[in-house]
Amino acid sequence: MIYQNILLFASFILIYSLIAKRIDKTPVSGPFLAIIFGLVMGPLLLNLIVIKVEIEGYKVIAELALALVLFTDASNTNIRELRKNASVPTRLLLIGLPLTIVLGMVGGGIVFRGFSWIELGILATLLAPTDAALGKPVVTNPSVPSKLRESLNVESGLNDGICVPVLFLFIAFFAAQTGEGIKFSYGLALFAKQIGIGLAAGLGVTFVGDRLVDYSQKRGLISKSWETVVIVALAFSCFTLAQIAGGSGFIACFTGGLLYSVMNRRYKHDILEEAEGIGDTLSLLTWVIFSSVIITRYISHFTWDVLIYSLLSLTVIRIIPVLISLIRTGFSGKEKLFIGWFGPRGLASIVFAIIVFEIELPHKETIILTAVCTILLSIILHGFTANPFIKMLNKKLSPDLSDRKKVSLEV
Repeated sequence: MIYQNILLFASFILIYSLIAKRIDKTPVSGPFLAIIFGLVMGPLLLNLIVIKVEIEGYKVIAELALALVLFTDASNTNIRELRKNASVPTRLLLIGLPLTIVLGMVGGGIVFRGFSWIELGILATLLAPTDAALGKPVVTNPSVPSKLRESLNVESGLNDGICVPVLFLFIAFFAAQTGEGIKFSYGLALFAKQIGIGLAAGLGVTFVGDRLVDYSQKRGLISKSWETVVIVALAFSCFTLAQIAGGSGFIACFTGGLLYSVMNRRYKHDILEEAEGIGDTLSLLTWVIFSSVIITRYISHFTWDVLIYSLLSLTVIRIIPVLISLIRTGFSGKEKLFIGWFGPRGLASIVFAIIVFEIELPHKETIILTAVCTILLSIILHGFTANPFIKMLNKKLSPDLSDRKKVSLEV
């Protein structure tokens, strides 16, 4: 059976890769096709894919996929544009993200009766981070103004890492309900540890790794075919070292990628493209497993309150904090709404849901159901609206030709 699974997945990747360029120009996204493939081939319909993967094993696949996507996306960041517009992602992360969690807790308290404030915090945090991979059709499209693209890219690259200590803090509050309790200082220490160790691991591994690669290249010790493997190894090393040390692996990958972008500004795109393909392949594998195993299990249990909260999470709970955080930034109303809408949920929420799955919360099933429903709706809604909304945005904004020239030169 395992070889049958591999054959089906390999066939899907082969067919998808042959038409990937054409798919990128349509409303249909790769994750959406992977979801459909998993549902059709899985137990729900044809029952050709039977995956018996342990929850920890699936978590590792999702984490590594996200780690590689974060590293390569950060490495492709236009540092010059990011410096000019650094205040925007800073506002989104320091103002918009906390407001999203708070508003998510308020919305959850209205929709779900009987949830404790800790469960509401876990649910809101689980669905707060946006997905860098699902946002790729927007952040890689040169017709989107660079200030919007770079802001969304940095936000999605860092918000999941920031949410990790917040999620663990809520879980610690739950564990301490029958104990002595947890002091506020514990939360600050946990947050500082996750962020600090993540930054140190990402920057340290990338700096040392890049110097070793530079040494090897100057002496002709490395072949062209292995340069892509170096990127993958750097991303996974950043992630795993940070995790082992007690920090956020996601912060490590994104900050490491930013440093790599600065240190390899001239030729970075030549070796990043193939690494992105590896990351995309891991992501598609994650989505196939997600649909054939998790969606198949939970889809028949969706309820109206789950559906309502999922829609609120993708709209009001996301957009209002973004609008507030972008006050007096110079963005037009349509640009603010564009940023607010494109906050897709994906790999990070899957990883967080797996963490929550291992905690014996009173309303654990409803929390997992809501996460699955929100992610599924996000894949559909954000995937089908990406290209049409980009065209609508360009119709309303005057073309910034100089901006596009800068983008093309950077590429």
